[in-house]
Amino acid sequence: MSALVRNEVDLARPEVHTNLDRAGTALGVLVGAVIIALTALNVLVAALVAGLVELGVDNGVAALLVGAVLAVIAYAMTREGLQQLKVSRLAPTRTAENLQRHAKAVKEVYHG
Repeated sequence: MSALVRNEVDLARPEVHTNLDRAGTALGVLVGAVIIALTALNVLVAALVAGLVELGVDNGVAALLVGAVLAVIAYAMTREGLQQLKVSRLAPTRTAENLQRHAKAVKEVYHG
């Protein structure tokens, strides 16, 4: 019985490691979203607002339009990163399924 538990723990380690790697990737996506959002706000806003003003759009309206578009992009990236970080995606599901199967098998052996 203890060997079975040890084997399951040994199986869980690589799965947890893989899931933590996925979490690191998700955090990278979030960091990327922040960097892109800040860069976009600092570099593109002025250029796009100036371009819209050149086309005859009022300064305030031009700034609002550009800001809204960039905010939607940053929101979408943030949402994707948070989705990848959900605990349900990080849990060692294969190991949990194996443990349930083994527990059922042990119950059947001891309880007929």
